[in-house]
Order: sequence, then structure tokens, then C-alpha cells
Amino acid sequence: MLKNFDKNQNYYKFYKRKNIPIVFIHGVGLDHEMWSPQVKSFKNNSILVYDLLGHGKTPLIKKNVNFEDFSNQLNNLLNNLNIDKINLVGFSFGSLIAVNFVKRFQKKVNKLVLISTVYKRNNLEKINVRDRYKKAKKNIPISNLALSRWLSTKFIKLNPKIKKYILKTLNKNKEDHLNFLKSYKLFANHKDNIDMIKKIKTKTLIMTGSNDPGSTVTMSKSLSNDLSNSNFMEISNGKHLCSIECSDDVTMKIINFIENR
Repeated sequence: MLKNFDKNQNYYKFYKRKNIPIVFIHGVGLDHEMWSPQVKSFKNNSILVYDLLGHGKTPLIKKNVNFEDFSNQLNNLLNNLNIDKINLVGFSFGSLIAVNFVKRFQKKVNKLVLISTVYKRNNLEKINVRDRYKKAKKNIPISNLALSRWLSTKFIKLNPKIKKYILKTLNKNKEDHLNFLKSYKLFANHKDNIDMIKKIKTKTLIMTGSNDPGSTVTMSKSLSNDLSNSNFMEISNGKHLCSIECSDDVTMKIINFIENR
């Protein structure tokens, strides 16, 4: 495993094996560690996980950030590691980055997996996410709210280490909180480019939890309808962080999709 900062100070872990690497993009406010269940399961695959700009150990100097910045971050990281073809997996905010990356660097992506993504938010959903952003901007703690939206009460009680990781990651110091807000603002105000979505031809798997309150089954089905070369799979009993709570199911679906089983 390579664990390092690249020349642009992007923190990454690269598990190099013989096949096309699977690259995982985490969600807003989190870091590469959210993919630990998948990293442990994909023992025969090359895996790249990394911290987004302003998250984890990767700095963010810019006053404002956009999706092109995040796509460029990944593209530069791939170039630095001499990787020219990937399977790309994005979660929530990370799935929006993944879509932007495919739009700009489509030839580099073999297959695409979008987990708990947002698409065509209705008016109430737009109001709710912007309200959560306003609370975060006022430095009102949102970590416990996020925890209850992301994972079931039963899972939280049975997995105190995961609860501790999420709360620790979301409860940031002042500098990290300001960087988090830059990304959260981008996520909260995201507008779908439906024409662009319909032009994507990359083979895509879309997944979301049946109990996800923010990235709903309706959203994912709508996205699948607009992505011509895609399939949708519902994760039974999953909430937003289904990649952790339902990790076995999510991981197996990713493996089957990538390996064409």
C-alpha cells in the first residue's frame, strides 16, 4: 500500500494490484476512512481512496471551491500515480464530483457507481438542505442530526466505534469547519445539469438506501431514467450511509457490477 501526499498535497492511500483501480470519493464533511469496509473487502482489486480538498489531511487554500476543482484534484492525483483508467465510486457529495469527473474525463472511467446521490430535489428538499447549511454556517452543531439521518438508531447503538468516527470527523476545528462550509455550500446549492446527465454513456450503477431521507429512492430512479446506460438497485433498510450500515450488500453489488457478474 502506498500512503502519502502527492506533489499537490492530496492525501491518499493506494492499494496497487493488477486490475483497473477502483477509486472511492467520500461525502462532504467525511474523509477517506468512510470506505474502510470496502477497502477490507476488495482484497483482489487495486483501490485508491483519498481526502477531498479541505477534508481530512488534504488542505484547501482557495476562498471558494467548485466541482471542477474537485475533478481536477482527482485527475491530477491519477496523473501523479500514472493511472489512466479507473472504476469510479462516489458517495453523496462524492457522487456529484464523480458525475462532473465523468463529464470532463469520460475516457478515463470504465464504470461508474453512484451511491446516495441527490437529483432533482423538490422544493421542500431544497429548503431542508439549505436550512442545514445555514445552521452549520452559524456554527450550530449538526453532527448528531447528521448521525440520525445517516444511520439507523439500532446500528448506532451496536457500533460505538463508527459513531465515534463520524462525530469526531464532523466536529471540526475552526479552520476545518470553514473548509467544510465551502463544500457544504456547493452541495446545498447544487443544480442538476440534466442535459449533461443525458449525454453520459458510461455504464453506471446507482444505489440508495430504502430509508434515506435526503437522497431518496425517487431521486435515484429518476437519475437512472435519465442516464441511458444505468441500472438502479435499492439497498433494503439502508439510510444515507448505506455503504457502512449495509456494507456487505453494497460491496457485493459493486463487485458484481464491476466484474460483470
